[in-house]
Amino acid sequence: MTQGDTIIALATPSGIGAIAVIRLSGMNAINMVHECFVNSKNKMTLREKKSHTLSYGIISNNGSVIDEIVVSLFRAPHSYTGEDIIEIACHGSPYIQEQIIHLFIEKGARLAQPGEFTQRAFLNGKLDLVQAEAVADLIASENKATHQIALNQMRGGISTELQNLRNKLINFTALIELELDFSDEDIEFADRDQLYSLIQKIKTQITSLIASFEYGNAIKQGVPVAIIGKPNAGKSSLLNMFLSEERALVSDVAGTTRDTIEETMTLEGIKYRFIDTAGIRQTDDLVEAMGVERAKEKLKTAKVVLHLYEDDCSLLNEIKELIHDKIVFNIKTKVDISGTLEPNEAFALSKEFPHYEHLAISVKTQKNIDKLLQKLSQHFKNDMGENALIITNVRHKEALVKSLNALNRVEEGMNHHISGDMLSFHLNDVLLHLGSISGKIELDRDILGAIFSQFCIGK
Repeated sequence: MTQGDTIIALATPSGIGAIAVIRLSGMNAINMVHECFVNSKNKMTLREKKSHTLSYGIISNNGSVIDEIVVSLFRAPHSYTGEDIIEIACHGSPYIQEQIIHLFIEKGARLAQPGEFTQRAFLNGKLDLVQAEAVADLIASENKATHQIALNQMRGGISTELQNLRNKLINFTALIELELDFSDEDIEFADRDQLYSLIQKIKTQITSLIASFEYGNAIKQGVPVAIIGKPNAGKSSLLNMFLSEERALVSDVAGTTRDTIEETMTLEGIKYRFIDTAGIRQTDDLVEAMGVERAKEKLKTAKVVLHLYEDDCSLLNEIKELIHDKIVFNIKTKVDISGTLEPNEAFALSKEFPHYEHLAISVKTQKNIDKLLQKLSQHFKNDMGENALIITNVRHKEALVKSLNALNRVEEGMNHHISGDMLSFHLNDVLLHLGSISGKIELDRDILGAIFSQFCIGK
């Protein structure tokens, strides 16, 4: 499916740079550039050039030279969009960029909408919807982890997994619908035991993908790490040390931090959002009490909790309902003053809080700081295998949840021996939701527009 018109956009960031790239895609892209381009090296015209070639020359408007350029030519269907594509590498002057774009608009091209090049790639079958959305994530990736997840999705990791699930269900759905054609003869083509077993396996796989969203979203947005403890436990000092700057005010006066302070740090390719919170204690100070409540609210959204203490861990019992599903580090601070974590103490802590990491640190001497950061990164690096299937898109998660609900209806229906037509209905519902993720079914144009409008212009 090739679009009728030719679109144009700046494919590199706007502003002054050494080089800018302007992209055209559509039926008339090659002809438009051919009319304005003079090849400096040989007599072969742009129309005669083979696909995937570069040409150096000048671009002009009615004989007036605009710039010396390099033209990259990609012929349909072997291009990003599946259409004829021309990419013009010119000098990065905003004036030159404007003149070239204006020239081709005068010749009939129109400015591309955000994400329209990638939308055409999807509509022309060059990418499925998961891969297309991964393009935007790849462009926006700020660290190794988000880059790796987006690259895996763009290469078809999630798409392949979902298609495998759909193919297995399609086979059974076809057999059940075949049974309906022979309903008078009471014949079963689909083995119900095999179907039931398949449903269980697919539910397990989908449940795993849904569970990966919390992790994937944390990686994409930055893993939220709440630094908590009683007043004067060293929370702000630890944050300042992580950031190598005096970001948080440090004082011997308990209750100095009245509000949350949030800063980011990249560790082993993964971005973390460290949140310094107010010391948690009972207080009559209205402002400090508000800070304590905010600290507890931040605990609810945190993925990791660094609990700092100097003398006792009683706070852990007070907030156990808030941190029961978190990765918790129980950290004794200021060991340069109070000593190390003795073996008996470590044993008692491991027995009382068996699911937490226990260690002792000193910000002043930086004792065990490297160990703390190493343990923190290990929790996430272990799940970041090169081919790990991780979803980060809310739309994907919602479709998977709907697929799982439909599978539950299939399972429940089989337990109650529902008719073949109802079983087929629920199976088709599963296929519908799984197909909506990769775009294997017809999607409403408004939905597609909403998806691709989040892309940058030129992509």
